[in-house]
Amino acid sequence: MSEAYFPVGPGLGPEENFLSLDDILMSQEKLPGRAESSLPRLAFALGQGAGGGSGDSIPEGSKLEIPMWLAKGLHDSKRRIISVELPKIYKEAWRTVFSADANVVDLHKMGPYYYSFGSQLLNFDNPENPEIAQTILQTFISRFRRIMDSSQNAYNEDTSMLVARLDELERALFRAGQKGLNDFQCWEKGQASQITVSSLVQNYGKRKFTDMDG
Repeated sequence: MSEAYFPVGPGLGPEENFLSLDDILMSQEKLPGRAESSLPRLAFALGQGAGGGSGDSIPEGSKLEIPMWLAKGLHDSKRRIISVELPKIYKEAWRTVFSADANVVDLHKMGPYYYSFGSQLLNFDNPENPEIAQTILQTFISRFRRIMDSSQNAYNEDTSMLVARLDELERALFRAGQKGLNDFQCWEKGQASQITVSSLVQNYGKRKFTDMDG
């Protein structure tokens, strides 16, 4: 008998979970950067060459759009292979907007993985890392209550407009809130499944009685 598939959640903070589809998609998001040394055999991979031969090298000083997973692999604090720039939503101007009122920002339009991608940026040696981390945290705190309030006040309604401006983490929180609401409504109407003893507890009880008999 086939077992149910349980989605794997994303990693926490600057760590990734490579079994998580959300983290895989997030790691494909691109960072603006610059080649600080010649990068052989990478032009084709980054869409800047036809592949093969010396023309497949990226010259020093070239501007790049690098997937997060590759940027992390090439980043070396001792050898300057590449340098990365902050995407505009994490720069000071946007941090000011977030600090004023984070709820007005369409996070899904600006980047569907705002929190996880921003956390990954902390892997790079950027002097603005403390401010970036603080903004990400405060943005989450500021938006959390409204997200959960919305999820608890939308029963049997079209929620597409409510989640349109949320990033993927926020959408997961909204779905969790909706599931809790639906489960409570089913319980209140007497439609909830009957509570039964789990097989784990039953097996533990059987082993305990067997040990006592022995």
